[in-house]
Amino acid sequence: MGKKKLTFEEALIRLEEVLELIEKGEIDLEESVKLYKEGLELSFFCSEKLNKVEEEITLLKESVV
Repeated sequence: MGKKKLTFEEALIRLEEVLELIEKGEIDLEESVKLYKEGLELSFFCSEKLNKVEEEITLLKESVV
């Protein structure tokens, strides 16, 4: 992940790109490891975003009831 702050959608698109590159198996070991690390970071980022949104929705639902 670069220094630019990604949106959830941008991170998800990049994660899909990373997975495709790794699955093709056409890259060397060092690049595979680099992409794997990037994929883990993107996955964690997306997971955190989803967790925050889920918490917000839960709070909103509780405040309406």
